[in-house]
Amino acid sequence: MTIEKRTLKKEAVGEFINRLRAGQWQVVAPKKKDKQVTFGEISGAEDICQDYVQTTQSAKGVLFPRVEELFRYQMQENGAQILEREGPPQGTVIFGLRPCDAAAVAPLAAVFTWDYPDAPFKKRLAQTAIVAISCHQADEYCFCTSVGGSPGDTRGSDILLTRLSGGDYLAEIVTEKGKRLVELAADLFTVAPKEEKEKNLARVEKRFDAKKLAEKLPGFFDSPVWIEQSLRCLGCGACAYVCPACVCFDIQDEGNEKRGRRLRCWDSCGFSQFTLHTSGHNPRSVQSQRWRQRLMHKFSYQPDRLDVVGCVGCGRCSRACPVDMNLLEHLIQIAEG
Repeated sequence: MTIEKRTLKKEAVGEFINRLRAGQWQVVAPKKKDKQVTFGEISGAEDICQDYVQTTQSAKGVLFPRVEELFRYQMQENGAQILEREGPPQGTVIFGLRPCDAAAVAPLAAVFTWDYPDAPFKKRLAQTAIVAISCHQADEYCFCTSVGGSPGDTRGSDILLTRLSGGDYLAEIVTEKGKRLVELAADLFTVAPKEEKEKNLARVEKRFDAKKLAEKLPGFFDSPVWIEQSLRCLGCGACAYVCPACVCFDIQDEGNEKRGRRLRCWDSCGFSQFTLHTSGHNPRSVQSQRWRQRLMHKFSYQPDRLDVVGCVGCGRCSRACPVDMNLLEHLIQIAEG
């Protein structure tokens, strides 16, 4: 559909959230917890943290939970009974995430609906709506413009809000799902503002070309650059666990011969046991090979196979790294090498 523009007054944001909750939507938004800003369910606009460049954790867990029960089993006289996990009881609105996080839905969906559509993910995605807020500030870790995004990118959003100079919001209604949300509070969305969107957005310089990088990476497979870049890597997985676009997971079974359950849990290709075979052989036995896999997967394999970059330039991995490995610096080194 054509993007429809409206104005949402700053004082009407709270009422919009109230209408969403009254419409049986669970609302998840950035909340301050100690020194971190992360996503959690809110009861009103007063719970939302607004003073941040980027949240510590992404909202990925709404669509792809950190630990998810896929099914339970119970042995009976006539064989095993499988009890599939029911989907979420109500829809969820993710409110206030940044455009880069909204854009991360595309690489997640590309993987989970690729050769075999993942039923739990598809059901959760259908029951989730995204109301993002454009970035009016950025820091040295942000590089969305290098991977096809921007501080005011509408991709992945059902509604994108951009804060204008007076504090009101330009509301861009991007999808039919977003239009249905607006219909719950149609009186709050007035005529489109005349103020330009771009002048209210953060400035993020483009540092490299993702397409040219994808073309270059296969020739770097045997390069010593991977050893150089990974010397400090602890293999802790912090980068993967804060990333909104990482999709690695493990399957764990808990139970006994009578009953139990199967769980899907986040994993990371940076962990030493991720590719460990039962025989003891590990095809990626050293950290430089695992670091290479992480970058090749996001910037070469996924663009080639799924036509989507596996990174949205949010910069969380570099902010979270305990040994100050900076992904942007590494990508620039390769792009210019």
